[in-house]
Amino acid sequence: MTNIISKEYNVIGLMSGTSLDGLDIAFCKFIIDNNKWTYEIIDAETIAYNDEWKQKLVALETSDALTFEQANVDYGLYLGQRVSDFIVKKNAKADFVSSHGHTIFHQPKNKLTVQIGAGSAIASKCKLTVVSDFRSLDVVLGGQGAPLVPIGDKLLFSDYEFCLNLGGFSNVSFEHKNKRIAYDICPVNLVMNSICKTIGKEYDENGELARAGMISTYLLNELNQLGYYKQLANTPKSLGKEWVLKYINPLINQYELPEIDLLRTFCEHIAIQISKSLSHEPKGKIIATGGGVYNTFLMECIKKHTQHQLIVPANKIIEFKEAMIFAFLGVLRMRHEINCLKSVTGASKDNCGGSIFLY
Repeated sequence: MTNIISKEYNVIGLMSGTSLDGLDIAFCKFIIDNNKWTYEIIDAETIAYNDEWKQKLVALETSDALTFEQANVDYGLYLGQRVSDFIVKKNAKADFVSSHGHTIFHQPKNKLTVQIGAGSAIASKCKLTVVSDFRSLDVVLGGQGAPLVPIGDKLLFSDYEFCLNLGGFSNVSFEHKNKRIAYDICPVNLVMNSICKTIGKEYDENGELARAGMISTYLLNELNQLGYYKQLANTPKSLGKEWVLKYINPLINQYELPEIDLLRTFCEHIAIQISKSLSHEPKGKIIATGGGVYNTFLMECIKKHTQHQLIVPANKIIEFKEAMIFAFLGVLRMRHEINCLKSVTGASKDNCGGSIFLY
């Protein structure tokens, strides 16, 4: 009889989303026993970006090459320092660090995706091995390079039929005809937070601004008619901020509506697109995570439109599931196991992405 050996990994995961809420740091424990994974978020925190970093990250896509590469190194050093501070404060004894970085460009059609935060710079500061650059291999293999979370959904959250994330964008992951399917549905916080900023607010707390607004039927209809939403469901597809700048912002700006009406209309748009994307699937449980879950009004809109059971987990999972799963992607990379599925991204093959910087 073969003995199955249990193995434990203690990893710090780093995640920075397109909504620029801040840097998520999650210290996680993963155990594999009898080919089944279990997880625990031991400790976690979000570190808000200061104005300087926000401005720098926003401006990078139009910067010159030297400025860009300097920011790549500087941001890596910043991440490494934050990890070092976290380790001291939390007394975290980590095996290695797994970093998503911050996306500046995501253009899969051009075989291009860039997440800054040089792994070598992170390693030099925190004095730990670092795994980073998870997306680029999949993109050059013809995939979307996104979303990457579904392998974690499959192996860690199999008790739920659907895993829905409400972050800068909404994305969903589920089993369809015996293979994992995942795709971006529509923008969420990236657009709504931008609307809020025009009236001096970082975000719409509990969705109270949207709740006070009225739906613009004309804007809602135009949003729902965008070409991306006509692409086949259950096929790899992903969104980036470039798409928002090209298609969403011009529509919103052309109507010159009060901000509360824009927020109300966009909440309805999000709920409709999420419901539509899952309408052909058998009823099941949806675990919802990401910052958008705290928008009470948005959640009410989604519940009103969907046929599925919407479940909100503990706060640590809501806030740090993505950071935790990127920590898990690093574990799979270190084990030389598949961490990116072709059924999700459309790549020519399943792959094991990530660059390793041994310290």
